[in-house]
Amino acid sequence: MKKMKNQITNAISDFFFEYETPRQVLVRNRRVGVVCRLIQLGVLAYIIGWVFIYEKGYQSTDTAVSSVFTKMKGVGYTNDKGKERVWDVADYVFPPQGDSSFVVMTNYIITEGQSMSKCPELPGKHNCSSNTDCEGGSFKRTGHGQMTGVCVNTTKTCEVLAWCPVENDHIIPDPPLLISAENYTLFIKNSVTFPLFGVTRSNLVEGIDASYISKCLHDPEKAPLCPIFKLGDIVKLSGFNFETIAKVGGAIGIVVDWTCNFDVDVRHCKPKYNFHGLYGNPTETDKARASVGYNFRYAKHYLEDKIQKRTLFKVFGIRIDIIVQSLARKFDIIPTLTAIGSGVGIFGVATVVCDLVLLYLLPKREFYKNMKFKYTDTHIQDPDSEAGSIETEK
Repeated sequence: MKKMKNQITNAISDFFFEYETPRQVLVRNRRVGVVCRLIQLGVLAYIIGWVFIYEKGYQSTDTAVSSVFTKMKGVGYTNDKGKERVWDVADYVFPPQGDSSFVVMTNYIITEGQSMSKCPELPGKHNCSSNTDCEGGSFKRTGHGQMTGVCVNTTKTCEVLAWCPVENDHIIPDPPLLISAENYTLFIKNSVTFPLFGVTRSNLVEGIDASYISKCLHDPEKAPLCPIFKLGDIVKLSGFNFETIAKVGGAIGIVVDWTCNFDVDVRHCKPKYNFHGLYGNPTETDKARASVGYNFRYAKHYLEDKIQKRTLFKVFGIRIDIIVQSLARKFDIIPTLTAIGSGVGIFGVATVVCDLVLLYLLPKREFYKNMKFKYTDTHIQDPDSEAGSIETEK
């Protein structure tokens, strides 16, 4: 017990009353020298190659505040059951305000002349054999209205209070009714501002004037800066088949990429357009999924003989989301000094590794330990003492 007490006392005394100071020892060992220089060379390559060249650690960064304006153009034609119709932008774009996210209608199911009344549900929905199978006043999640408690014998389905006749959307028009939407054009106007650097840019860069816009059409190789896109080209560049996605709908993302280096002239800061299929499978494996495509409903209400009626549209369309991503860089002394300082600190790794090799791996490790460390228990320094000796007070 006394011995353990002495050990604890010595440990506490050493902790509070000992001081370590670095001692420089020149070791002439080829293997250790080569290891040290290789590590330092690796650290130098990391600092120059990764930190400065790849990560551009000498620059400060900023992201942009952006605004997007869109405009569709084109006219579609349909001949559904002998009814001819021409569709313009006001008919097939939702919403019509030119937002960065909108839907272009490519197919639809129309139910005309609906009025609020009582009618049977569709066959296959809420089947019944008697009135007891139809609970009056109740609703079904997949139903069209409120059940009246009556079983309609002719259809063997429950009667509902709803907009009648109820919609039948089991058969989707194929080919799509608005297959001509492939030739519609989309105009994108985008402006970005980098607050940190006080720079504002537009995708209508130098050389993109009214004359050029009137005749250009975006092409990744021939006209990469043209802001007018053909809808069919957008679908193709996103990896989809137009007829497939037009039938049941889907979603496509257009990424406007602003990656700029303001250490050069701002005129070199130009957008790049990328296209991504967000929803809708180009391999047509969506048929195995529970929910396929993209669709929504809207209604046009009107009065006929003082009776309120509506025309219901189930719209299948291509949802387009325009996403702006940005990153601007410019030289800044603060991140430069920070990168240099952290790099210099990493050079210490070479010293740590070489010390481990010297003190624990080499055959002459005890000799190197005696050369590296000197212990003293007194306040009296003997300049002639040998390395590794222990001086004690007489």
